[in-house]
Amino acid sequence: MSTSAAGTTGVVRVEKGHASEEELAAVTALLLARAAAAGTGPAAGPRRAPARWRRLERGLGYRAPHSWQG
Repeated sequence: MSTSAAGTTGVVRVEKGHASEEELAAVTALLLARAAAAGTGPAAGPRRAPARWRRLERGLGYRAPHSWQG
């Protein structure tokens, strides 16, 4: 981080152009609000994959081993 003319260390740096203090305050408030909101949602745990097998009781009955439906 670079230091400004006043000798304080800045947290936000403008790479190109000139931002007023109000614009920097608005961007900082927006970023802080987004960061705070990201942690308040439900915990994103691992999603369970659907089963790759079929329940036998849901079948339509006997299927021959050479059947195309098997």
